[in-house]
Amino acid sequence: MEFMAVIYFLAFTIFALIALAIFQIRVAGIKVKDFAGFIQANEMLDKLYKFSKRYNLMTPQEQIIFLAEAEKVFAAYDKIPSIIWEDEYRKYSEVLQAYQNIKMSRWNEQKDYK
Repeated sequence: MEFMAVIYFLAFTIFALIALAIFQIRVAGIKVKDFAGFIQANEMLDKLYKFSKRYNLMTPQEQIIFLAEAEKVFAAYDKIPSIIWEDEYRKYSEVLQAYQNIKMSRWNEQKDYK
């Protein structure tokens, strides 16, 4: 009987913690779906950060993939207040710089072909 009481107490505690986290996210003015997307985008930002260091060596296909993934990350970060992701600002800005450089080089290439 005591074992079941402990299990119920733990289940209630876990449920209460999840509800509290959702409540805090909602109070901050963020939709839970947007916050979940931000967490996934944060993981992708780490990968893009590594690629941004070598954007000059990317093939055109890799550049297109980088641009598409970076746009998804930027969209997810736009939905979240910057105070939440200020620790990741350096990575974000370096990925943004690489994104802008790739866009400009691709634009110049297209302009030269015409």
